Amino acid sequence: MNDTIPRRVWLEISLDTLTRNYRKIADAVAPADVLTVLKANAYGLGVLPIAQALAKAGASGFGVAEPHEALQLLPLGQPVQILSSILPDEIEPMVAAGVILPVTDFPTAQLISGAALRLGKTATVHFKLDTGMGRLGILASEAPDVIRKTRTLPGLHREGIFSHFPFAYETGSELTNRQMDLFCDILADFARDGITFAKRHIANSDAINNFPRACQPPFNVVRTGINLHGSFDSAGKRILQVKPVLTLKTRLTAIRTLPAGTGIGYGHTYRLHRPTRVGTVSAGYADGLPLALSNRGYVLIRGIPCPVLGRLSMDYTTVSLESVPDAAVGDVAVCLGGEGLHALTVEDWAALKNTHPYEIICSFGNRVERRYV
Repeated sequence: MNDTIPRRVWLEISLDTLTRNYRKIADAVAPADVLTVLKANAYGLGVLPIAQALAKAGASGFGVAEPHEALQLLPLGQPVQILSSILPDEIEPMVAAGVILPVTDFPTAQLISGAALRLGKTATVHFKLDTGMGRLGILASEAPDVIRKTRTLPGLHREGIFSHFPFAYETGSELTNRQMDLFCDILADFARDGITFAKRHIANSDAINNFPRACQPPFNVVRTGINLHGSFDSAGKRILQVKPVLTLKTRLTAIRTLPAGTGIGYGHTYRLHRPTRVGTVSAGYADGLPLALSNRGYVLIRGIPCPVLGRLSMDYTTVSLESVPDAAVGDVAVCLGGEGLHALTVEDWAALKNTHPYEIICSFGNRVERRYV
């Protein structure tokens, strides 16, 4: 394949904006440390360039979901922590590599201890509590007994304890406040026996915006992913003045003037009411454009909104060029991003698709080139 042929669809990812976003978050939660969450290839944006930029900016460590993600980041020399779960056959290689591991139950702690002894190493662990997420972790009611039992296990450095919020995007959520109360009660119970944890964290991006308490003592670490990209959950506050890091672009492939009555796209969900100058851009739902843009969204060509006509295809989208009479084949079309009043945000697409902004960021296809600017 000739690599000199430019891609038709590309993401421009601003590492300068990413770095500024990180510093705004770090300033907002200081003196708490910031664990930057880079799971799923940094939500599909490309993990290594993003991790390198964050490391230079002073990130205290990286959070991931599984072992292969952790191994990619270890050469950067920052602590790497698996935040979800660890399977039995994954434990020994992760202990050997020095990855920080989650303890979600006592049998897992035993396996980590055994691996550490066999390798002659000390494994760093964080206890994962289920205070209300209902997904993974030691049930809060069982945590005092389970964690105390692990004190008999050799080879473990019990560095941290953490939990996760399911409702932090809802300002004033009673469950979120109860989770923090429960976490603090557990810490107090341990403190009475002289048991402490160097790192204590529960805040995600939503909590940083909506629950300042989750960023203050006894909590001393926060985790952030979506805010690094300049995005927010559709609900809740937006106290962090972060900016979008990404712009999705493609090119105008064809221009035609079609007669009145012409049906556009699969199913002919749109028919032209009059002779119309239409354009076809080289991006579709395989590239991450939501099908919900059909007959509802627009792209920007020469900074001017061009409404989507008909249903999106896998590879192409048809738009009206009535407002851009000077458009030419090869022009850049901004599908997401842009400047000013008509800028298109991740949250705009998420609302249109009735989904979460994370899904939008993770949806860009493999043929979409990632360009770091």
